[in-house]
Amino acid sequence: MSAEQQTLDLSALKFGADGLIPVVTQDARTGVVLMQAYADREAVERTLQTREATYYSRSRGEQWIKGKTSGHTQRVLGVSLDCDGDSVLYRVEQTGAACHTGDYSCFHTPLLEEQSSKTGLDGTLERVYATISERLATLPEGSYVARLHAGGLDRVLKKISEESGEVLLAAKNNDRVELATEVADLLFHTLFAMAEVGVSPGDVAAVLQGREGRSGLKGPKEAG
Repeated sequence: MSAEQQTLDLSALKFGADGLIPVVTQDARTGVVLMQAYADREAVERTLQTREATYYSRSRGEQWIKGKTSGHTQRVLGVSLDCDGDSVLYRVEQTGAACHTGDYSCFHTPLLEEQSSKTGLDGTLERVYATISERLATLPEGSYVARLHAGGLDRVLKKISEESGEVLLAAKNNDRVELATEVADLLFHTLFAMAEVGVSPGDVAAVLQGREGRSGLKGPKEAG
């Protein structure tokens, strides 16, 4: 195994008495936690070598590769070790649903309803993007996202063009209510196109942050 293939020092991993270590798996695009499983040393090594998420089944007593049977694969983009060395994080590119129930994430049963601390546009966009990504992964019957996906990307791009025109018209008419509505429609369909192509809100934020102070945008230190 080359140094490029393995950047994680496996000697730092603290496996349990059963030879296993907990693995938390996260969607690298949306940040959503998809599942929690276990891996032995060989499974971690294989994950680092192949970038295929590999785990160890405690019930079957054997290794398994996510998606080998279902087709719902996980391409591993990064692997991290927690501060105590007793758990591992796989950041993956998820294909299809992560849960055996057909849900996007295994964590779909709430014990406490989520109250987001992000009330501004950024938090809303992230939540909408995560929902769109989940719908694209599971394609539930009756979902608007599923219908858009079935119609193909060109249909969505046409919708974005139409919504852009509606935004211009609402702004021209100085109609604040209509403008907010049309901008919301435009943002939704733009987020859909981003999810289809594989661009996250974080990718867009990185571009904007790189422009701060250069293209007329002022960073926090320059404002005021």
